[in-house]
Amino acid sequence: MQREQKLLLLKIVSLFSVIRGYNIPIIIIAQYLSAIFIMAPEQRALNILLDFNIFILVFASAIAIASGYIINNFYDSQKDLINRPNKSMLDRLVSQKTKLQVYFTLNFIVALMAWFISWRALLFFSFYIFLIWFYSHKLKKIVFIGNLSAALLAVWPFFAILLYYYKPTSIEDLESHKDHFAVIFAHASFLFLLILIRELIKDLENLKGDLANNYHTIPVFYGENWSKRISTGLTVLTLIPVYILIEWYDVGYMDIYFYSCLIVLLFFLLLLWQSNNKTHYIRLHNILKFLIVAGVFCIVLINPSVLWHGKNWLLKQ
Repeated sequence: MQREQKLLLLKIVSLFSVIRGYNIPIIIIAQYLSAIFIMAPEQRALNILLDFNIFILVFASAIAIASGYIINNFYDSQKDLINRPNKSMLDRLVSQKTKLQVYFTLNFIVALMAWFISWRALLFFSFYIFLIWFYSHKLKKIVFIGNLSAALLAVWPFFAILLYYYKPTSIEDLESHKDHFAVIFAHASFLFLLILIRELIKDLENLKGDLANNYHTIPVFYGENWSKRISTGLTVLTLIPVYILIEWYDVGYMDIYFYSCLIVLLFFLLLLWQSNNKTHYIRLHNILKFLIVAGVFCIVLINPSVLWHGKNWLLKQ
């Protein structure tokens, strides 16, 4: 390869790193699985997969998230030099100006796609884009507000699918769907808590960079022990949505995932109180990341027969 081609390839890899392209497919899969197994279990999976409007919503969500990673990387460039020096050197192959150009281009594409669906979708994604920018610019530097905002923004794209299936309707219709809403809320609460715990662990992991760049995180303000206590409290709170989903509602074989989570989270807490350096916190971060990703794919356990019906349908074609 010529030098120019190598440089171009490196810049593409750098941009892929900035937008965390390895996360985007997981988010797309998560949205489709939540639509099939949680949001609209009464509909045929194939109808959902072939629904062009859902495709637009999922694709718009993925692009909005990618643009969010870009603006977050833009504001965190100095902090990442301390916390993630190797990744930061790769990310800096793309200039700050280019990052902003790509950021605005992606947001424009998201707005066009949302407008194609409806003005409500346009309003939804416009507000989401604004929140991501406001979080990256201001909120993430505020004690605990930054953690709450990050967790909320992580689950926000799933509300696009929820709003698509549950458009404004009568009180009677809402009453008939209250159990379904409870299941969705319990799933979202469990995911929200896991992400919130992960954000607290990330603050412990990034303590040096946050101190150097005046980020007002919980470890910076109150110390590592208080961060561990809050993480422990939030871990205990995960028992509530898990109990509701297992004991009150039918989640199929996904209860296997929730029971496994409780065991892993107990192991997580034991490691948390033994951790005292960045390497330990990275390990804890990866445990939580594994639980979140595993939860995405374990959604199929709610009704695995959908997979067999889909397989039989394909074999008949």
